[in-house]
Amino acid sequence: PWPHRHSTGIDRASHEAPAGEASLIRSVLAAACCSLAMLFSTTGAFAQAAAGKPLDVQTSWIGNTFGFGDGTWTQINITAIAVAADGKVYTDAPWDESGAEASVYQNGKMLGFAGGTHGWGGGGGNAVAVNHRYVYVAVAVGTERDHLVGRGVWPEKGRQWYGVSRRQIADVKQSVPFQPVANATDPRARMAASFLMVNEVPAQTHADVSGLAASDTLLYVANATQNRVEIYDAESMLKKGQFSVPQPGKLALAPDGSLWVLTDTLGKKPKIAHYAASGKPLDDKLALPDDSVPTDVAVDKDARVLIADNGPRQQVLFFSKTAGKYAASGTLGERGGIYAGVAGKPGPQRFNGLTGVGVDARGNIYVATNGVGPVFEPIDAGLGATLESYTPDGKRQWKVEGLLFVDGAWIDPARPDSVYTGNKRFELDLSKPVGQQWTYAGFLSNRFKYPQDPVFYVDKWPGLPIARQIKGHTFLFLTDMYADHLKIYRFDAQHDGETAIPSGYIAGRARGVANIPNAPQGGDWIWRDANGNGKFDEDEFQPNSSGQPQVGGWGWWVDTNGDIWHAVNSKGVFRFRFGGLDAHGNPKYAYDDMTAYPVPPPFDDVARAIYDASTDSMYLTGYTADAPYDRAFWKEAGRVLVRYDKWSSGKPVARYTVKLPWDPKAKPVLTTIGLTVEGKYIFTVEPVGAVHVLDKDSGAEVGVMRPGPEVGRASGWVDVPNGVSAARRSNGEYLVFVEEDARGKVTMYRWKP
Repeated sequence: PWPHRHSTGIDRASHEAPAGEASLIRSVLAAACCSLAMLFSTTGAFAQAAAGKPLDVQTSWIGNTFGFGDGTWTQINITAIAVAADGKVYTDAPWDESGAEASVYQNGKMLGFAGGTHGWGGGGGNAVAVNHRYVYVAVAVGTERDHLVGRGVWPEKGRQWYGVSRRQIADVKQSVPFQPVANATDPRARMAASFLMVNEVPAQTHADVSGLAASDTLLYVANATQNRVEIYDAESMLKKGQFSVPQPGKLALAPDGSLWVLTDTLGKKPKIAHYAASGKPLDDKLALPDDSVPTDVAVDKDARVLIADNGPRQQVLFFSKTAGKYAASGTLGERGGIYAGVAGKPGPQRFNGLTGVGVDARGNIYVATNGVGPVFEPIDAGLGATLESYTPDGKRQWKVEGLLFVDGAWIDPARPDSVYTGNKRFELDLSKPVGQQWTYAGFLSNRFKYPQDPVFYVDKWPGLPIARQIKGHTFLFLTDMYADHLKIYRFDAQHDGETAIPSGYIAGRARGVANIPNAPQGGDWIWRDANGNGKFDEDEFQPNSSGQPQVGGWGWWVDTNGDIWHAVNSKGVFRFRFGGLDAHGNPKYAYDDMTAYPVPPPFDDVARAIYDASTDSMYLTGYTADAPYDRAFWKEAGRVLVRYDKWSSGKPVARYTVKLPWDPKAKPVLTTIGLTVEGKYIFTVEPVGAVHVLDKDSGAEVGVMRPGPEVGRASGWVDVPNGVSAARRSNGEYLVFVEEDARGKVTMYRWKP
């Protein structure tokens, strides 16, 4: 999790982010721009962007079962589930952008969320349990960097709590105190009185509750960092005992009162063990497959044990007791999960990153996935949450999905009804009602075949897409959240299905690529997968020896010819020319085929560079002496837009200059965070998802698109440099996609001028 992006600024000269900003903020060097001589003239009107008239648009979305029009959404991550007898599913996860870390689902609907797990020091967790009266949710409590003070409500300065919040099963928003409430009128004091502290540790240290199980009389708490399972009275919450278990994780109570426990969960090879209610180890082991990675355990009414296996099988494994011994008795899920057959193709029983399994009283089975599994650093929020319900014979009854986070969308240039996001593909059917116009069609990241794909261990999120068709092949170009780097992927549907194969990488800062295998020092290099194996081999790197550093700058763009453009603040604009395809189908780029353009007047800092190859026009945004950079708004595209014609001639001409929306005192703030160019228009986006449409030829504003009732007239922050894209369809309609982190989706505006 990170704080709101406007909470403070960044010193771009010192590269140091002030307290309160996320640790992955990019640094930008204040170097002199290149000395390439170019003659610029400025012509055209100077237009002031206005509020603009509302455009007649339909608001829709992709990537989430619910759009928030009725106030519901599917959370973006699920790391634990508990299933009540009636089929209600209670979830937990460390983070959901809008506070739904602990939620409730039934029959394909989101019934609500618990609250109190997000903000004011609160955080979610990785465990949840239910009995007939209560829901027990693993949570974290901190001080927001020591800004929160209150004895018994928050930890002392420099400390962090991990424990369990007790809630009413009939209304999970209602906490149930089991100790005196310090102030009956303070909801946070009531929440604190309902919180069982299990571990107190120094801030920034993890000591999470790693598993929970509950009967009507006892609560079992797995404490992995302390190598024990603790036992509490379910009503008084007084501790009754404990027993030793090596790094215990998820727990499951059997009908006879015994306890199944995942062990060794802090390592790479978890195991499963069985304990009596007293904590005595029982000698009836489950023979798990050698390559299994158990991530959750459940027990049904017939004492059958279910194991969520996040290894290569991607299945739920069943074990039944026969003649006094447990033996494998079946599976749920296609072996290989989403990677079987056509790799990356979603569907019933094609699981992807199992995190939870549960069973209701009727034998229905519930499976939670998040695209990677319970260990998801540095991805933070997994790669898309899915919760599914299956009948005892394996027929899927319902599913809910929250698939996108810090993500944008881009129409597939080869298929007009296909849409790429950072690591997924969706198909559109615009004849269907709002919210039903998308279908999840492809998961692009294959951690078993391409384990060095940077999405799994370099960037915090997959990245914002630009899809281009070059030489008859489709390529996906992705920036990370802070646009320090550009990742390049190719496709080979015959051999790899939906998988996007790591193909190239242009690094732009050392810290973000520190984990790349064999990478040169300094974070300023190009990698190309010369042997086609998707790995970062030592002889495949090209360090930057051009004398023109590329460190810093968030203005990445890929034009329709495949040339890559990089706006680097005061250093200028750089063009990496597409050099053809190598023998494995990777696009080639090189520093010795890079052209540098100085910062043109009136700019002294360029933040975005959008090049239209069809007209040789460049659309630059950034800052000028009259509209200077403001360090409190460090992700913005700038305050001024200029279109230059004849850009490649050496004597480009400025056609017009536009002042972009900029009012830091507005509520919410009115700035410009991103832009794109498509068809006859320029589309710029505000931080809260409103899109200003400008005429591409004149710069005049046409109108504004704002979130409609279909999404509750709401949007979270557009939190990335490239958070808007557009596509003109054959019938003249425009689809405009906007990042919408708040509730796990991408907003889609439909507009026909």
